[in-house]
Amino acid sequence: MDQVNPKARSDEYGSRINRAHSPVLFYAVPYLTILLGSILPTLPIASALPLIPPMGFIILLAWRMIRPGLFPVWVGFPLGMFDDLFSGQPFGSAIMLWSISMIVFDILEARFPWRSFAQDWLTLGLGIAAYLLIGAVLSGAPLTLPGLIALAPQILLSFMIYPMVVRVIARLDRLRLKRIRVIG
Repeated sequence: MDQVNPKARSDEYGSRINRAHSPVLFYAVPYLTILLGSILPTLPIASALPLIPPMGFIILLAWRMIRPGLFPVWVGFPLGMFDDLFSGQPFGSAIMLWSISMIVFDILEARFPWRSFAQDWLTLGLGIAAYLLIGAVLSGAPLTLPGLIALAPQILLSFMIYPMVVRVIARLDRLRLKRIRVIG
């Protein structure tokens, strides 16, 4: 008698028998990671320069790049509103910038459906640089050359951590799609 392959009833997300995707994990993981990313820059880190990148925005764009159809276009409004509560920017700046970026990335996705990681990285880097520069304009602070130079480390750090953020988001996506035992 032939032996049954133990991997025949499973795939990369786990066993298929008596298991299903958890709707709670499926819908909650992306939103909770973005909300936690928006809270992350409020941790007490002493620095003379704005060094902490906008993690909520980076995580939103990372989810958007990994799973293009996951979020509706209007999701920038409520998530941006939550980010405005913790960012210290004038209320409405993240709402506007996150909504515009979701529309822009949706247009880019329709125009260039097949992209490489380098193109995604460059697109995200330009998006974050634009986000930080427009945020500086909307903050009401006077735009001087030293103020713009002070944004350079934040832009550079945002650009550099993108591969690590995408790696974490990919792991969270696997968790989101993991099958959980169903009873009954």
